[in-house]
Amino acid sequence: MSTEGALPHQVREASGEPAGALILVHGRGSNEHDLLPVLDALDPQGRLVGLAPGGPLSLPPGGRHWYGVPRVGFPDADTFARGYGALTTFLDGWLAERGIGWERTVLGGFSQGAVMSYAVGLGARRPSPVGILAMSGFVPVVDGWEADLESRRDLPVCIAHGANDPIIRVDFGRDARELLTEGGLAVEYHESPAAHNLDPGVLPELTAWVQARL
Repeated sequence: MSTEGALPHQVREASGEPAGALILVHGRGSNEHDLLPVLDALDPQGRLVGLAPGGPLSLPPGGRHWYGVPRVGFPDADTFARGYGALTTFLDGWLAERGIGWERTVLGGFSQGAVMSYAVGLGARRPSPVGILAMSGFVPVVDGWEADLESRRDLPVCIAHGANDPIIRVDFGRDARELLTEGGLAVEYHESPAAHNLDPGVLPELTAWVQARL
């Protein structure tokens, strides 16, 4: 069985030979279709092959999930381990099949997907992507996972967060900026008046950041 079947997913092919990959991970209760339009927005020329994986867990109130949420900022350890294991296994296999290394892969996501992007991109003993795009998320605090910032020095990270986010407060975005900047990563931070959504007003900046990774 192909590793592409390990998780539900959507693929947006590049317009020609891909310069790399852009992976976008959806938020809590959504699915692999949610961020497909964002793939086009961030890579309008189709220089990258785009991948949108779907979470492996079915939890209340419905939709797909990457982990349980007993408290914002602190994922449930057991479900997080399952989601993290499924996502890393799937992404490693999918990229290998495509012949694209992590050093040519931009990894990003929204909300719970941003948390998973931090986890996969910063996790100890994990390969480093070429950049991490975190939209309305946080660096997780959870038993069984730790960030390896020392080996990620100068890694480009782009953070976008709404100042009026009632779900994942903007303090989480600001804390991530501080943590990663102090760790020596190259952080670009965009804060807007948005709530818990991707603000169309910041898309030009996010698109420019993604294109600069190529």
